[in-house]
Amino acid sequence: MSRSPRSSDSTRTAAAVNEEIRDLWQRSGGCLSPEDEEQYQRLLVEWAAATGGSARSAA
Repeated sequence: MSRSPRSSDSTRTAAAVNEEIRDLWQRSGGCLSPEDEEQYQRLLVEWAAATGGSARSAA
């Protein structure tokens, strides 16, 4: 099953979201299905919010 955020009320740390992103990529073998891509996009938004929107500093 999907491990997407449980509710909009719970705020996870950037590290927790990053771990889920890494897990998603590992499970997919580096090739995301359309469903995985949707989850990935949601996780990116959540990660950016958790980092205060400083996505560039992670590169």
